[in-house]
Amino acid sequence: MRSATLLRRVCSVLLLIMPLARSGAQVRGTDRGIDRGTDRGIDRGAAQVLAQLTSRIAQVPGAQVAIAVHDLASGRVLALNGDTVFHAASTMKVPVLFALFQEFESGRLKPTETVRLENRFLSIVDRSPYALDAGEDSDSTMYARVGTDVPLRDLAERMITHSSNLATNALIERLDAARITALTRGFGATRMQVLRGVEDDLAFKAGLNNTTTANDLVALFVALQQGRVANAASTADMLRILEAQAFNNEIPAGLPAGTRVAHKTGSITATLHDAGLVYPAARRPYAIAVLTRNIPESVVAERLIADCSRMIWAWLGTPVSRR
Repeated sequence: MRSATLLRRVCSVLLLIMPLARSGAQVRGTDRGIDRGTDRGIDRGAAQVLAQLTSRIAQVPGAQVAIAVHDLASGRVLALNGDTVFHAASTMKVPVLFALFQEFESGRLKPTETVRLENRFLSIVDRSPYALDAGEDSDSTMYARVGTDVPLRDLAERMITHSSNLATNALIERLDAARITALTRGFGATRMQVLRGVEDDLAFKAGLNNTTTANDLVALFVALQQGRVANAASTADMLRILEAQAFNNEIPAGLPAGTRVAHKTGSITATLHDAGLVYPAARRPYAIAVLTRNIPESVVAERLIADCSRMIWAWLGTPVSRR
């Protein structure tokens, strides 16, 4: 039964691709299946990798997965459920980073400027106070600095490299969530919403969550690589922070050892994401996002994302074959 279901899913992808091959369209998987592009021929490698990805995803019953890729070297793009909205988890910390560095660049804030770190925040629902649980935070070390003055640049680094929720909430309070969301629109992220800090339980129960799509995350990383987020020095600093990511069991795990990756993971219950920039040797990078949900075991989700990363790497490592 399982093999029959898998075969049907793979065949459905191929049946969608075949009419486009005859019409001379570029393959782009979306929420609607395969969209028509403007290229002169179908990238047969893209059709094949979409089938491979669909097959691999089908091996995890109930899993919902979105993938987006933009290769800055060849211009190739691919998206599978790219516009499907997911809980953003900690991937929302990427636009927080962007907003902070834009403040640095404008001179409104300085990297060395400090904030008094407090574990007390206000819910967006009713302004009632709440505190974060150090045991639920992937970076418990920041709680030892509560009550002290912490440089903004230090908060940014811990927010990304160790996904500190405490650092994130402190920065969002300083920057304003609405402004962060507005910033994403300028980089082509049309559905991303940064509404609040982390662990606002009242907001969570009310359905007021930070959200994103795979296409939105790829748009942000493409903008970063192209220097549209900040100047060259700030861009290099943000990339250094993203490359120092402490959690590397997802996209990097599917790549050759030593491959440079600047990325950000995110996880909540049964949800795991990874998105960033991959730098193959001697060529321009590609942006990739793999979002997953309905996978209770994190190790299963990690392996799935790593396998998807491996397939994308192999696809982009082969010349474009047109039909």
